[in-house]
Amino acid sequence: MPTEQGILAFHKRCEDFYPADAVDADITQQRAWYDALCAAFDAPPPAGMVKEDDLVAERIPVRRYRPATVTTATRLFYIHGGGFVVGSLDSHDAICAEIAEAAGAELVSVDYRLSPEHVWPAAFDDCWAVLIDLLLEPHPVVVIGDSAGGNLAAGIVLKARDEGLKGIVGQALIYPGLGGDLVSGSYQDMAEAPGLSTADVAYYREIYQAPEDAVHAFPLQSKNLAGLPPAFITGAYFDPLRDDARAYAARLILSGVPVEYREEKQMIHAWLRARFMSEGARVGFTALCDAVRRMANP
Repeated sequence: MPTEQGILAFHKRCEDFYPADAVDADITQQRAWYDALCAAFDAPPPAGMVKEDDLVAERIPVRRYRPATVTTATRLFYIHGGGFVVGSLDSHDAICAEIAEAAGAELVSVDYRLSPEHVWPAAFDDCWAVLIDLLLEPHPVVVIGDSAGGNLAAGIVLKARDEGLKGIVGQALIYPGLGGDLVSGSYQDMAEAPGLSTADVAYYREIYQAPEDAVHAFPLQSKNLAGLPPAFITGAYFDPLRDDARAYAARLILSGVPVEYREEKQMIHAWLRARFMSEGARVGFTALCDAVRRMANP
């Protein structure tokens, strides 16, 4: 268990809204709990921030953020976490606004289709469609995602490389789930970590129904990671997904991809929301925003 009092207080507050056994409840209840949790950690947007809801391809909801001061033509694309089961445009609204403000860049977030109503590749296809829309504008793009969103971000960046698409200038993956084996390393050592267990990860994979040979759903299975855009990857030490972040960062480096890797030593999964309660989360969030700013303003 972590010892930082801020992150422990954050975890307790989370469990007041979203119990540790939430995955045992029906989907409607899980989403109600998660929405209440997100609302409890909401924050007002930075001064002058303009937000607009829109549709891509006439069916995919997105939210566009424009800071009062824009310093770059690069667009940010944020993909939210939630195990492919929960989350929305509202769940990560304040996080998106703050990243856009820090980077001085316009940001688009996506409300992709959720499981179990829509299994693989529905969420992936929605994110891919928004990425294509952004690349057609045309502007450089930085793709950002946390947890399940980190999985989707890494996957669409891989597909863009595979299809020869240009324009992605960076990827930021925040405690991503990238297809580790569920039985060794952090999946074993942190199987009962606060905030996310290995059993939870297995549940989310099962409900998502991506086939085991789908490389874009399990980026760690890719045999070739060369030619991908520069990456910022941050993991949490007390998280079963920790070694996914470690392994992907190491493989990218070995493939010649520029990587900035951080491991937040006192953090648990979903620490982004703790940025106003925990010093470690504040520092980690500042590092994320700084990395995105540098990728967006080369």
